[in-house]
Amino acid sequence: MNRVIYVETSIPSFYFETRLTVPENQARRNWTRQWWDEARVIDTLVSSQAVIAELDDTPEPKRSDCLSLLADIPLLNLDDEIEALVRTYIENKVMPADVTGDALHLALATLHECDILVSWNCRHIANVNKFDHVRKINGRLGYETPQLITPLELIKEAP
Repeated sequence: MNRVIYVETSIPSFYFETRLTVPENQARRNWTRQWWDEARVIDTLVSSQAVIAELDDTPEPKRSDCLSLLADIPLLNLDDEIEALVRTYIENKVMPADVTGDALHLALATLHECDILVSWNCRHIANVNKFDHVRKINGRLGYETPQLITPLELIKEAP
């Protein structure tokens, strides 16, 4: 298949989720691990320095575990065009007004022509109710929009 998939911060975070008394967290951790094992073999995973910076704020030992998970993943470059797209997303209320957060991840995945942006951030990124708005803004600018989905949606069904 070899799709290019942008890995957002919530993916390594849930891969090493420790709050397992909440059933939803345990399920997300399990789905993330299952998807990761499959995707590493058939797809090209990429991330960014923005993800690394967010993970740097994670307490140890989870921080080191998350960073080691991404150690072999190529990091996408940040440039002026990406910064301009981040501002456009924020001005058009596509993403929250944080130039280092969700808008940056979406801009990186969009401008680097990723097929998918995978995230557990179901409020701002993997949110079907926001997808049309994102697609309209990207379309006006001449960009394709990556799929914005969770690992659960990417898990292969058992034969």
